[in-house]
Amino acid sequence: MLDHVSGGGIRISNELKNKKLLWMRCYSKDDVLGPKIIPIGQHYENLFDINFWHTTRFMCTLRQGPNFKHYQNFTAFKVFAMADEGGLWDWRARENGIYLKKEAGEKVLNPVWMHKEYDWIY
Repeated sequence: MLDHVSGGGIRISNELKNKKLLWMRCYSKDDVLGPKIIPIGQHYENLFDINFWHTTRFMCTLRQGPNFKHYQNFTAFKVFAMADEGGLWDWRARENGIYLKKEAGEKVLNPVWMHKEYDWIY
């Protein structure tokens, strides 16, 4: 079958302080990940296949405890072209925002070093 041709993934790490838990839920057209609670210092990782048309996209919501009032909704993974295999999108939840590192590879377009991508919504 030609359902899937290459792989990608997302990793979401809890780097919050004061023992705050991180709530996460992600979804694509075909899959739902979570909701899950990620303890401080731990991460959740999901590796998946890119669909044949290279339109795979995951959206995520993160909420920081203890009351889970501070949140952010964002595109956690997408491919940019037929030549793009996606790679691993490494997300880090920190007190001052959500950081991203997109790991480079031979067929990964637009790799990025760790940087702040989003602020929390209060």
